[in-house]
Amino acid sequence: MGDELADETKKLNIKSGGGGGPKFSFKSALGATAFNPGAFEFVPSWQAPAETQPAKSISIGQKKEETKPVKPKEKVETKTEEKPKVEPKKGIVVQEIRDEEPADLSKLGKEHLNIIFMGHVDAGKSTMGGHILFLTGMVDKRTMEKYEREAKELGRESWYLSWALDLNQEERNKGKTTEYGRGYFETDRRRFTIIDAPGHKTFVPSMIEGAAQADIGILVISARKGEFETGFERGGQTREHALLAKTAGVKRLIMVINKMDDPTVGWSEERYNECSSKMLPYLRAVGYGKNEIDIMPISGFTGANMKDRIDPAVCPWYTGPALLELLDSIPIDRKYNGPLLMPIADKLRDMGTIVLGKIESGTVKKGQQVLLMPNKMLTEVSSIMQEENEVQQAFNGDNVRIKLKGVEEEDVMPGFVLCSPKAPIHAVTRFEAQLVIMDYPSIMAAGYSAVLHMHTATEEASIVALLHRIDKKTGKKSKKPPPFMKQGDSTIVLLEVQQRICVETYADYPQLGRFTLRDEGTTVAIGKVTKLIEDE
Repeated sequence: MGDELADETKKLNIKSGGGGGPKFSFKSALGATAFNPGAFEFVPSWQAPAETQPAKSISIGQKKEETKPVKPKEKVETKTEEKPKVEPKKGIVVQEIRDEEPADLSKLGKEHLNIIFMGHVDAGKSTMGGHILFLTGMVDKRTMEKYEREAKELGRESWYLSWALDLNQEERNKGKTTEYGRGYFETDRRRFTIIDAPGHKTFVPSMIEGAAQADIGILVISARKGEFETGFERGGQTREHALLAKTAGVKRLIMVINKMDDPTVGWSEERYNECSSKMLPYLRAVGYGKNEIDIMPISGFTGANMKDRIDPAVCPWYTGPALLELLDSIPIDRKYNGPLLMPIADKLRDMGTIVLGKIESGTVKKGQQVLLMPNKMLTEVSSIMQEENEVQQAFNGDNVRIKLKGVEEEDVMPGFVLCSPKAPIHAVTRFEAQLVIMDYPSIMAAGYSAVLHMHTATEEASIVALLHRIDKKTGKKSKKPPPFMKQGDSTIVLLEVQQRICVETYADYPQLGRFTLRDEGTTVAIGKVTKLIEDE
């Protein structure tokens, strides 16, 4: 039988190695030439040989000559100067870190401010925001008339102004904001980004994300009988939003008493004083100073006292500025020459990975190298979008969308930080913090876990140890660690998170060193980072 097969082979002149027929090779992602079943894919490569070599005839049953595998050439590694340690991810090539150019402040243009509308549900936040967009010409009259017709058809005639910010159909149908929305407008002096926070208790985490990007908070309070009391009483969002705004870094608060045109109020000075006198002591207890709070009456629906000062015939007892007038005059301190720090609030994919956030320090330019922390990925800025326009450079305080080169969408998460490669932000799993218990019915001890909200990051955190109790009167630390904490206590604690979190001490960067702890839908504590524990 073997002889017959050998004869057939000779007739057909079966050869191997030479000729111009197809070759098949087995390749892997690592470039290996050996075939390992299950780990490699079968890749046909059609190649014509450079030279046709005379092939040897193979007889069946004849022993094949063993060929030694060719050893691949070893790559010669060249040593370079030591640079800051940057560990790339997924094969991204780390280029040499370039020197950063100083910020060109001549291209700054109008100063940019971020304002957040917050307060209890149905206080009129979205209506106010939508009316501001209309008064400043960002939404034209024809569009507003269209919204008014559509709202009237749904039997929601008074909601049409809020539709300029509530673009989601579900939000429009329910009249309830579920995630923070954005709007943009300009005055003669400044550019503004409106962040419209949800007022419902369920969506507080979204409100915290919005507050982390704001410079000025507008706390909207309804003067309507019953509505103010509901928002201010224990469990109401007026109180919690004020606390969260202070913790998130909102330095200036404007308390607007809205719905003053309501028939139950009628621009009553008595009602205005009643609302403000109840709110002021709480705002000062939260941490706002006398010079950090402004109060004004307003009507978000009619637009009274928003762009132009209110008519004395309507409200003779108020002689202060209108809302936009006040926003134009508030001084804001900026760190234009500091190192770049931009916490990432959101991400999206559009011909590449785009990250959204507010620049907390420094500036960023198109083509600039940036470091993505905590995963230590060096990348480059492909483009910068501000509102709807592409810009070459963005500054501290700007809310921007940045497209990153060579970064996959899954490599970025909200809470990550874009920073300068020469001054990277710290990324740790443990840190010491001064914690103040705000609202907790029981005692709190080591081992307690809650959800930590810090700038745009959200992580599960646990108290590892209680280190010192702080005396309220003297501010001194106790020598012995306390066994537990209760409501009203201020304590130095050691906190631990499961994954590395981007953080700085409160003394260095307040915006990246303050946080809140939430448990079962309630804000139980606020804190500031005092010391970072570097991982070994």
